[in-house]
Amino acid sequence: MRAQRVSQTEREVTMSELKEKKVQAEDSEYSLSAVPKDKKVQGMWAAMVVLVGFTFFTPSMTAGGNLGIGLTLSGFLISMIVGNAFLGIYCGTLGYIGQKTGLSLDLLAHRSFGEKGSFLPSAIISITQIGWFGVGVAMFALPVTELTKGKLPVWALVIVTGAVMTITAYLGIKALAVLGSIAVPLIAILGVYSVTWGIQKAGGIMNVFGVENKMTLAAGIAIVVGSFISGGTATPNFTRFSKTPKVAVTATVVAFFVGNSVMMIFGAVGGAVTGVADIFNILILQGLAIPAVITLGLNIWTTNNNALYTAGLGVSNITKIPMKPMVLLGGLVGTVFSVWLNNNFVSYLNLLSGMIPPVGAVIILHYILHRGDYSREDVKNPVVNPGAILAVIGGALIGINVDTLDGNADAISTAKSLLESKGASYQNIYFPSDSAAGDFAGDIMAFPTTYVIDRSGAIVGEAMLGGIDNEDNMAALQKLIDQALANDSAK
Repeated sequence: MRAQRVSQTEREVTMSELKEKKVQAEDSEYSLSAVPKDKKVQGMWAAMVVLVGFTFFTPSMTAGGNLGIGLTLSGFLISMIVGNAFLGIYCGTLGYIGQKTGLSLDLLAHRSFGEKGSFLPSAIISITQIGWFGVGVAMFALPVTELTKGKLPVWALVIVTGAVMTITAYLGIKALAVLGSIAVPLIAILGVYSVTWGIQKAGGIMNVFGVENKMTLAAGIAIVVGSFISGGTATPNFTRFSKTPKVAVTATVVAFFVGNSVMMIFGAVGGAVTGVADIFNILILQGLAIPAVITLGLNIWTTNNNALYTAGLGVSNITKIPMKPMVLLGGLVGTVFSVWLNNNFVSYLNLLSGMIPPVGAVIILHYILHRGDYSREDVKNPVVNPGAILAVIGGALIGINVDTLDGNADAISTAKSLLESKGASYQNIYFPSDSAAGDFAGDIMAFPTTYVIDRSGAIVGEAMLGGIDNEDNMAALQKLIDQALANDSAK
């Protein structure tokens, strides 16, 4: 009997070990546990291309374009340096914490928000990242369809793009590094070409920017910080695999100070010279359609991979299911609803994104105050930390309201000054962002954007981005005008 009991005990131990090994195999990305020390093998290059690829994103160029239009060269440089220095410090601190603890952002939230309290930041982050993934898919599919005049339908591009991006995110951190190694240098080369073209067209760098700041430096710095502070909060998800804290911090600072600055410069020069902040449209104006598609695709791909990876970790924290199946689920949702998300949900995503930076601030503060506890296994996490949750809610309200332009007197004054400096004689209007007009205006991402409207108020054809400054653009505009006149004659 005694021998039988020993044998049974041994079988139970063996089964327990097998079950643990199975869980570890399924959770190869360590979504439910800390990364072991022997798995922290990510070197400087791998860490850097993952994070730089994350920051190489079209909206960062759009932000730079806004700065290029509203600031002098010195104003632009000050805003870019100060803003990205802040991002480097904030994200670098989170990167350090991720490497030292081996914990993802969601597992770090267990310590500061509590086991159940961590569901709040995980839900916010997962919803926003899946949403932005879907928007990113649409940001590629819609302009490429327009460029090919419908030969490549939106639905086909959405399916292919969503599937490819989901697969690379599913493969994990190693796949992100491989993709970044290809995408980052290529985007950089095309961006440098675009900037060189813009400077030559303007007749020198001093002719690119204005002679006076039409935007305040505070507003410029806010734009720079706001361009990536939400995404940067997820830095621990990627640095937890780094070999050393030095690798984690260096890669993060390079990504958010140098990488984001590079994107700002690409957008600023293009925005100031052509009035179009997006490198895709700039390259189109240069007659480089294929490089434009490649750049746009890689831009979105590298960022979408990181976003979906982060979303998978967040959903995994809530469901306790390993990350990879959750990545597939998130990719499916984002792909299916991509166009709808792009058309209807961007304002809500911006709203939710305002709630993410306070999460990072709470995690940093908790780590500083309780640093010693993070290396102890006997420390139990609270179920819920009400103070952390209230801090996120309070911080989110401030962040959201600071970013609105609805009736903002300073913003209106800046706009009037800019119009006067350009000799514009038309009226400049503002309206609530949640109105029908606000929804329409929120989709305008280039200066100028030309619409042709017939007598009934219907928009004829598609919007024309950038200046009407060549024969092809003039011919396209005339075609739209003729169509508007034909619409009027038919009534």
